[in-house]
Amino acid sequence: MANLSILKNGKAKAVRFSTLETICKTLDCQPGDILEYKNDEDTQ
Repeated sequence: MANLSILKNGKAKAVRFSTLETICKTLDCQPGDILEYKNDEDTQ
């Protein structure tokens, strides 16, 4: 639950593969379905 809260609030600097795996198993999805890459320029 703590990991989900950090991810939800946008405070995560990284995601462990084990956390990503658990989320994907629970949601029956692939990592690309829930992740999006943004350049540092895009986030400023």
